[in-house]
This record gives sequence, C-alpha cells and structure tokens, in this order.
Amino acid sequence: MEENKIENSVLEENSNVEATETHVENSTNSTDEVKEEQAQEVESGETPKKECALKKIFKRQRKKEIIENAKKEAQEKAAKEEIVIKNDFQKDIVFDENAYVSLRHIDKIYDNKVQAVFDFNLDIQKHEFIVLVGPSGCGKSTTLRMIAGLEEISNGELYIDHVLSNDLAPKNRNIAMVFQNYALYPHMTVYDNLAFGLKMTHVDKDEINKRVINAAKILELEELLDRKPRALSGGQRQRVALGRAIVRNAKVFLMDEPLSNLDAKLRVQMRAEIIKLHDELKATTIYVTHDQTEAMTMASRIVVMNKGYIQQIGTPIEVYNSPSNTFVASFIGAPAMNLLEVTYKDGVITFKDGNTMTLPDHYIKEHDLPEEFILGIRPENIKTTFEPNEDSYPVEIQVAELLGREYYVHTLFGGIDLVSNTEVNQKLNIHDKCFVTFNKEKLHFFSKETQLRI
Repeated sequence: MEENKIENSVLEENSNVEATETHVENSTNSTDEVKEEQAQEVESGETPKKECALKKIFKRQRKKEIIENAKKEAQEKAAKEEIVIKNDFQKDIVFDENAYVSLRHIDKIYDNKVQAVFDFNLDIQKHEFIVLVGPSGCGKSTTLRMIAGLEEISNGELYIDHVLSNDLAPKNRNIAMVFQNYALYPHMTVYDNLAFGLKMTHVDKDEINKRVINAAKILELEELLDRKPRALSGGQRQRVALGRAIVRNAKVFLMDEPLSNLDAKLRVQMRAEIIKLHDELKATTIYVTHDQTEAMTMASRIVVMNKGYIQQIGTPIEVYNSPSNTFVASFIGAPAMNLLEVTYKDGVITFKDGNTMTLPDHYIKEHDLPEEFILGIRPENIKTTFEPNEDSYPVEIQVAELLGREYYVHTLFGGIDLVSNTEVNQKLNIHDKCFVTFNKEKLHFFSKETQLRI
C-alpha cells in the first residue's frame, strides 16, 4: 500500500515537472536565448538531440529524488508508529570509575538523521567477556565499530583503560578486531597475515617472529604458516583471523559475528576455542552476535539490544530466568518463551480459549497483577503427557519435531501455538490427543501496555 502511494506521488510530481518544462520552453523568447540557440545550431546542428537528452536526464534525476524522499518519509512514519520497548533501568545509572571500558550516554546519528544507537551505557571490567546480542539492525555492530574507532560517536563518551578515546585514531586505541568475513590478505601466507599488523607498527623482527609462533601454537596453525588463505578451510581461516588479533597483545578484543560464515558443527567447535582462548589470554572481549546460543554459552554478561536500545544487561542465567520484557523473553531461549494474553480476577487466570488456571498464593501476595496481562512460560516448564491430572489441559498435537533426545511439541492453546519440550519416551504423532501441564512455579508476568516485566 505504501508503494502505491509512492508511485502515485511520483506520477503526480512527473506531470508537474513536464508542465514546468513546457512553460520554460514557451518562454524562451529572449534575445540572449535565441542567439544561444543559433550559435549551437551553427556549431553542430544537433540542438534538438542535446535538448532531448538533457530533458531525459533531468526527468530521471527528479524521479529518483521523488522516490527516495517518498521512501524516506514512509520509513520515518513507520518508525514512529512502531512500538519500541524503552527500558528506564539506565535512567539514573552510576558509572564505575574503575571500569576498563566505559560507554557513557553513547548515541549514533547518521548524516541522513537516522539514529542507530540510543543512550548506550555500559561499564566493562577487565577480563570480562561481553556479548552484544540482538536481531539484525539493532545497533550492536554499530556500537562495536564506535568502540573500534571505525564509526564516529555522535554523542557521549568512550573510555578505554581510563583514557577518553572518542577522538583517538583506531591504531592508537590498542584494540584488535576480528571481522565477520575474516579480512585476510589472499596473496600473503598465514605467517605474513599474522605478522602484517606488527610490521606496520615497526615492531622488531625477532619480536614479530616470537609473537607469530606463539599465536600459531595456541591456535594449532604451526603446520599452516606457509599456506595462503585459499588453501585453508573456513575454520582455519577464522583461526588465522583470531591469530592476527592475538599477536597485537591488545587491551581489548572486538569480534563482529566471527562465526556466522561457518557451518553448525564448526561453530560449536570454534565457540569452545574462543572461550578457551579468552581464558588463556586473560583478555577483555566484546563480542557481537545475533545468535542467542552463542550469547548464552560464551558470555560473562549479555547486553540484549533491539532497535538501538539496550533491553537488558545481565549474566546469561539472569537474562534467561528473569527477562526484563517480552522482547528479551522471546529472543533469549530456544524455543522461545510462550507468551499468552490472559485476564485475571481473584487469583484465577483465564486464557483466550476459556481455560482457567488458579495461581499459587505466593504469586498473589508478591505481584499486584492487573486485570489483563501477558503470561510467559518456557517450553521446558510445560509437561506433555497422555494421562490427565487435575491441573492438565486437553490439546491436540499440531507438530512434533524430533531432535533426538527430545521433541518440540506444538499444540493450540490459549489462542497461540504453544510449544513444549518433551523427552523421547514414546512416539508422538500429528493429531494425537494429549494433555499439557504448566509448572506454576516457573511463570512470568508482563504488562500488556508496556511489555515490561511485572
């Protein structure tokens, strides 16, 4: 629908452009313009062709401008209408003066007025492994690039090892970055790729050799030092990229989705290698990924982002067990948390399909629940059986995904596709009748209006 509006505005604007051109053509009767036309005709005799070409170029340029402006307006309108969860947990933040890396009220606004990062605040301690996680376009890579000095900071302050680093050149920040696409020099050997950064900073040859050999031992690249990148596998190339960061002896390691190009099995292997490497080097690492599994398995703390805003900061267990809002609840965890809209009265929850659940007394005392809210429960806290009990609900299996040691069972309940984890102790089939039971001690409550945790 938005595209039709844009096309209509383009057609309307084009008609205006053509009318303007006609008016201009009819008014070219001045002496200077007549002389100019005569001179052009004498010169080449190609006046009509030139005028026609200029008109076409003008129309194309004008049409392109109109479309771009219309698209921009449509995007801005959509952005305003879109609900973004903005937590106020950082409103009165107090920064740690002893933090090794400190980002204070960081904003990133591009020249086209698009803001990618909003009021980003984070203190990172020495030797921490921080993971920035979120969907594509959430601002995590932009934040990493601002730390690296590859993007200018629009507002706020960045401190690295207690030094204000906003205006420091990347080479002067003593950071090492591992890119998503490896960024290896194809004409250089593994040894030369590892040594290149050190050569550029005029490190002594003996010291370069020492660091390269040491990195090669850590990453098991000793037998590959004479090969070029094209002769390496994806995992080996990634280890070379890590090696280039290691030899720098940098204060901070920055990694921008380094495993996204690898297959599933190799990703698991490389995850373990990066964790061990971080521990051996006693490094301070900031790691960007869209994969919540990487975030959960690697991080000492996770920073969950969405649409440029920090949603939650905490250890993997904290973020998993106590998500701050519905976005974090649905993004962290696989399968995602089930979120059901419910009504509440006198200790009893009513689901959209009419089923009811009586809450334990301690929930009623601890939470001031509104008449309507969102109930959350993770798949592993729902039991699927073929035998009913007093708290179970009858359902029909829509999909049963076998993953070897467990099933992901999809059923219709409470107006949603309810997902549960079930051990493989019997075969489950589509359309089987069964029962689901909720673990009432593992419930989560979220506001329907703000989406924040109650």
